[in-house]
Amino acid sequence: MGPYPYPIGLAVMVMGLTVNGSRCDVYKGEWVYDASYPLYNSTHCPFILEQFNCQNNGRPDHLYPKFRWQPSSCHLPRFDTLSLQAYKVSIMFSRNAYLVDIVNGKHGRVLKLNSIGSGHLWKGVDLLIFNTWHWWLHTGRKQPWDYVQDGKRTYKDMNRTVAYEKALRTWARWVNLNVDPDKSKVFFQGVSPDHMDSRHRADRTTKTCRGETRPMLSREYRGRQHPAEVILKNVLRSVSKPVHLLDITGLSQLRKDGHPSTFGSGGRRGIDCTHWCLPGVPDAWNELLLAALFRS
Repeated sequence: MGPYPYPIGLAVMVMGLTVNGSRCDVYKGEWVYDASYPLYNSTHCPFILEQFNCQNNGRPDHLYPKFRWQPSSCHLPRFDTLSLQAYKVSIMFSRNAYLVDIVNGKHGRVLKLNSIGSGHLWKGVDLLIFNTWHWWLHTGRKQPWDYVQDGKRTYKDMNRTVAYEKALRTWARWVNLNVDPDKSKVFFQGVSPDHMDSRHRADRTTKTCRGETRPMLSREYRGRQHPAEVILKNVLRSVSKPVHLLDITGLSQLRKDGHPSTFGSGGRRGIDCTHWCLPGVPDAWNELLLAALFRS
């Protein structure tokens, strides 16, 4: 893949396609019903974790996996895993949810906001796709650290959006210092939204994602930008190397129907409006990634 055609001083690119000589913003569009979807059968996919396999967990409605993302002015290429196999693509999944380091210290586990020790694994990789945020709000037993270190100071806790931004800026410095754009293409997946709060919807009869079976239309979403999305875009503007933003937040905010709700691993004991059913919304993210790869 050749280098991106980016203007000087602009490293953040929101992907568009060229259709009949004009640009198409693939992130502007709507969710449309498509009887040929989903792209795969969840019962035949060994990679889906139990808590995301909503059909197997008893979800009774079957519409949610049959919506695909349709940009307003163009069409996305259909995702085909066989085509990836034909190119002998190898994939490495590096589980580093915070991007920065978590180390075992004298008094417990320390989240080090200024350190990326695992960065050596990323050097020289043809295609790097980064993602974070979802895990920054975890507390209690789900929180994998006991203290936060920022510079020479250590804290028991910190405002999570502040810590998130500090970690992103550490990651941005790593990219500036270590990425060769002629060898590695860098993508950052945008913020995955939740639907625990109905204040931003036109229909506020339900407070969570429970019982939701259809996507919202674009005009039905009345929310502002997700705070973490604003932070991410600001940080990406500071990166001197080209980084492609997979801007999935807005289109995912329309999918209040796409979460496990009471059909995750917790069953009816809890409501999951933060993760996504599979097949489902994340498959559209893959199609957007594929379109970006075709473009480059």
